[in-house]
Amino acid sequence: MPLLPEEPQIHESAQGPRATPASGRVAPTPRPVPGPRPAAPPRPGRPGPARPVPAQRASHTAAKPGPSAPAATPQIQLIPASAEGALDAAEEAVDLLLESGRAPGDVLVITTGESHPWAAHELSFGEAAYWAQHDAGDDVFYADASAVGRAAARPVVVVAVNGGTGSVTAQALPQALGRAGALLIVCGDPQTINSVLGAGV
Repeated sequence: MPLLPEEPQIHESAQGPRATPASGRVAPTPRPVPGPRPAAPPRPGRPGPARPVPAQRASHTAAKPGPSAPAATPQIQLIPASAEGALDAAEEAVDLLLESGRAPGDVLVITTGESHPWAAHELSFGEAAYWAQHDAGDDVFYADASAVGRAAARPVVVVAVNGGTGSVTAQALPQALGRAGALLIVCGDPQTINSVLGAGV
């Protein structure tokens, strides 16, 4: 008779169905919590586009995520943040994407206000070198909203609504949505973002 009470315990502890959906998802949605962080260091501050650690990731995750067969509309994730905190929230989202296995070349980051420090640094070497890194497509690329039209589509686009005029945001968000293959992450004021995406999509 002692075997009977053990059977329910075995069934309760072996909850298999939980593991199946998580492992079946190809593009996990990051859930960063915007909050106080130390000053965000600029992305790689050197002229070359190669980063040793992400390059290893890229070798085994370079294939496009296939299970999302209807590539018509990317998933949209909104991360509430103030204009001052939007860039930090975007940085956290990028970090989580890379930690979850996304290849660096899958990610495009767009700012509506002040340029990302990495973009400002790389542009100091000239536009040709800056866009050559974009064309290489092997690293996270940072661009201002004014340059979205020139940027190629990537599986994931992260937008930091870190200032700029309402018209800049109203133009950048629909363009970013058009560039995102699987996921669009927007960091900023939810009311502004919803009104723009609601009207522009």
